[in-house]
Amino acid sequence: MSLSSPPSPTKPQSGLLIALLGAESTGKSVLAQGLSQALEQATGLRCTTVPEYLRAWCDQHGRTPLASEQLEIARMQAAHIDAAAQTHQLVVCDTTPVMTAVYSQLLFQDSSLWPEALAFQRRCSLTLVTALDLPWVADGLQRDGPQVRAPVDAALRQGLIQAGLSWSVVSGSGAARLESALNAVSPLLMKRHGVPAMPARGLFTRLDERQANLPAWQWLCEKCDVPECEHQSLRLAQKLA
Repeated sequence: MSLSSPPSPTKPQSGLLIALLGAESTGKSVLAQGLSQALEQATGLRCTTVPEYLRAWCDQHGRTPLASEQLEIARMQAAHIDAAAQTHQLVVCDTTPVMTAVYSQLLFQDSSLWPEALAFQRRCSLTLVTALDLPWVADGLQRDGPQVRAPVDAALRQGLIQAGLSWSVVSGSGAARLESALNAVSPLLMKRHGVPAMPARGLFTRLDERQANLPAWQWLCEKCDVPECEHQSLRLAQKLA
């Protein structure tokens, strides 16, 4: 990934954007790769993953960014996503500018990045938020510690709620986490026939079967105001254990 200058889009976005958001060490990068590969195999669509730009930035500079550098990082993340959407039908985004806005708010008490970040987020066809059900693992400069995950998760959800943006929570470990994400993505792909050069309907047989096998129920969490939260996911996992 080039750090010197953002890609220069020459035409409007065309591919569908699936955003993966969440606190540190919640499996976003691994999930993004697995989700992109699984969707390409199941549908025949041209899929790709856009990695987190912040990681490459920190590796190059040997430090975390200053407050004054946050906006550029957010815009570079968006630019790389836009470039990928020009040549792919489905782009899995390993974070979006929203996460930069969250950290700017928490670390620097700077909320100025939110409007631009939310404008980008509204272009995403689906937002997945990774649950805090994985153990924290140290990973270079970007990881601050397990104590920051809950505040980041809370700020992220608050920002999405205030903007009127919906999301689906992804929980579980290993294959179960990928399955959770696929269950959230399948309805979107079954409805969206406007993807450029959409392959023949027969390629979506596996997604049809997945959707048909999902239980038909409605549930409201008694612990929060988010219908599809991890409280229900964890409850189901405990029943199956």
